[in-house]
Amino acid sequence: MPEVPRRRFLALTAAAFGGPVLLPSRGPVPAGAFTLGVASGDPLPDGVLLWTRLAPRPLEPRGGMPDRPVEVRWEVAADERFRRVVRTGVAVARAANAHTLHVDVRGLDAARGYFYRFRAGGQSSPVGRTRTAPAPGAAVRRLRFTTASCQNWQDGYYTAYRSMAAEDLDFVVWLGDYLYESAPWPGLIREHAGTGQPYTLDDYRIRHAQYRTDPDLARMHAAAPWIVSIDDHDVDDNWTGDLPADPRAVEKVPFTARKAAALRAFAEHLPIRLGPGGRMFRRFGFGDLATLHVLDTRSYRSPHPTTVAEAREPWRTMTGPAQESWLTSGLATSGSRWNLLANQVMIAAGDSKAGPGEKYSFDGWDGYRAQRRRLLEFLGSGATRNPVVLTGDQHATWINDLRTDFRDESSPLVASEFVGTSITSGGDPDLVRFRHQRATLQQENPHCRYLDNQRGYLLADVTPDEFCVRLRVVDSVTDPTAGAARSVARFAVESDRPGVHLEGPPNLSGAPGGLLP
Repeated sequence: MPEVPRRRFLALTAAAFGGPVLLPSRGPVPAGAFTLGVASGDPLPDGVLLWTRLAPRPLEPRGGMPDRPVEVRWEVAADERFRRVVRTGVAVARAANAHTLHVDVRGLDAARGYFYRFRAGGQSSPVGRTRTAPAPGAAVRRLRFTTASCQNWQDGYYTAYRSMAAEDLDFVVWLGDYLYESAPWPGLIREHAGTGQPYTLDDYRIRHAQYRTDPDLARMHAAAPWIVSIDDHDVDDNWTGDLPADPRAVEKVPFTARKAAALRAFAEHLPIRLGPGGRMFRRFGFGDLATLHVLDTRSYRSPHPTTVAEAREPWRTMTGPAQESWLTSGLATSGSRWNLLANQVMIAAGDSKAGPGEKYSFDGWDGYRAQRRRLLEFLGSGATRNPVVLTGDQHATWINDLRTDFRDESSPLVASEFVGTSITSGGDPDLVRFRHQRATLQQENPHCRYLDNQRGYLLADVTPDEFCVRLRVVDSVTDPTAGAARSVARFAVESDRPGVHLEGPPNLSGAPGGLLP
């Protein structure tokens, strides 16, 4: 972020997370303090970040809490009944940060499952389950995780989380659009709280709190640690760097103030460790098997181009120079068998115009082609091993081969990209219409090996020899009683052999009872 917004963000986060020390009051805590549940995230070999918020009335500006600090005891145990408590302590939930807590627990064993809970005012939180990462260099035979993104509250129910919570995961990779900034729209499945879009810190806190009241989302947060990243709707649709999508628009507050409020509420409500200057790009290691490089493709990017010629301009950047250097350096030195990029918007080209001519969305990497070319050439240089890109945003599943030149099918194949569909955004799909669109999209984008627009998530199983992914979809997000997720396609990338293989016949019909287990 440029200097003025960065200083503003640092001042806000310092006030929220490290402000003046106030002695906690020992007065009563309102009933229902743990309405928003618990969460964990950013797993390390020796620890994990635990989260909760005291908010008995979540849709009020203060969450129904008094304007005073409250002592909260936290416990981490080796068993679900908490007979073997291994770490415990007291943290202070302050009104300045909406009575949210982030407890960075250390001293845990690597590659170990744990249970945790919070207690305050005679009340206990739900019990959460988390897991630490394997030790650096440890021989790891298997990792299991999901990728997910785009959960617009107004488009449906979070039915996919019911099955995801039973997947026995090491972690969840969240790829952006945790919430949507859109105003309430009467007639949709569920209506956003408030009277318009969020602009202030209170607005964004209420929006986050509303999302966290969903029981399926709460259950999923309690089931496994999350590694989260941010995208546009978490602040404002299609924002770039310090600019809204339309810099000419006159809004209720300046965009820099709106962005600062949104980023602060995001950091308050999710189990994320911020780096210097509020930095959200970061890296996680899982023994010798995998390294996860988490990108931030919003905060440092250049303004959108408007033409293909502008999209090729060398000065345009998706990540900013510092993050680009951090990424290539980390890829070159990870030492892992698999290098996974948690990336928010699609890297592969996406020409949506049939026949001659081209039509692209410049909000993805199609708008930043010089940096994309540099990244793809680096991935194909041999400097890093087995790169795989994990992407969200599209509200559809795109399984892509990544080449240094998407217009030349003979150009080097350097990596694979797994673009996951949405949890709810877009609502229940029109399968008939999409079947017609699919033919055009695959003809114009031969690097795309598979397309599907059903709602759900990607389930990845990683071994030293193979990166295997199943597409898990749900029948409906508009029917709250919809059944369990089912697998409709399975893909694999072999170690040291770039390119995606489709395993078994896919079920493209959308009919229940997919062809895969």
